[in-house]
Amino acid sequence: MIPGIGVSAGFVPPKSNRYSVLEDTAKKEEMIRNGMLVPQDVATLNEETQGLLRIHSVETFGTHDGPGIRMVIFVQGCQFRCLYCANPDTMDVKGGKFVEMEELVQRAVKQKSYFGRFGGVTVSGGEPLLQRKKLKDLFVRLHELGIHTVLDSNGRLIDQQAKELLDETDLLMLDVKHFNEDWHRKLTGLSNKTTFKVAQYREQTGKPMWLRYVLVPGWTDQEEYLHQLGAFFKDYKTIERIEVLPYHLLGAHKWEALGMEYKLKGVEPPTQENLNTTATIFKKYFKEVRVN
Repeated sequence: MIPGIGVSAGFVPPKSNRYSVLEDTAKKEEMIRNGMLVPQDVATLNEETQGLLRIHSVETFGTHDGPGIRMVIFVQGCQFRCLYCANPDTMDVKGGKFVEMEELVQRAVKQKSYFGRFGGVTVSGGEPLLQRKKLKDLFVRLHELGIHTVLDSNGRLIDQQAKELLDETDLLMLDVKHFNEDWHRKLTGLSNKTTFKVAQYREQTGKPMWLRYVLVPGWTDQEEYLHQLGAFFKDYKTIERIEVLPYHLLGAHKWEALGMEYKLKGVEPPTQENLNTTATIFKKYFKEVRVN
């Protein structure tokens, strides 16, 4: 996604989190570029109605999005156009629904007894940093109630408000899509420079961070770049682990339902050998490597 490009007239906020793809060819061309949704202006996401978050959905008992049992809030809107995205319906900044922040807080309070020692609330997406101002307020409220917070982010931007949110975040899970910028652009449509700036800021604060890396055969499994990624992060003190997430096809049908071509047709999930090779490389640089 490229900042500054306005929302296409073809986008209709759906009642069921699905898009209405217009049949008019000209409007389709506005909406779709190389099989991907046109990048949108996301400024309004951070400035919309106070006390409201634009979200896609909430998972009540998540076990794969941070430590322990977690309530996972999936926010709406993302600037990356990852070719393997399993939830392309979270991309549109005008999709999803508005939910009062206090409603989410009270839901977390009701679940608190299940969180135990390690659980809490994770905000994922979509891209949470696009709603950084309001999410900081949410995390402040959760901390007042003794609830642990996790932010799952691709590191799309870093400004003062983003830093304030990161400072209020107990654990950052940073999604590194690719180390090489050219490959990153092919995969997501955008640069990876801000992702590394977010990582550098997190390291400066001394607060814990996990890295996440989706392994896509032929796209993100080049050993040269895996070594470069490891070498870049090897001296970071805040990185507790790196998680290798095997690419899967579970979201492919959603692209077709949204009128978009799924560009990774024919790409199979990584083999066990692929996963073992990647884990072996990362173990040279990180103290803990997990394959999820």
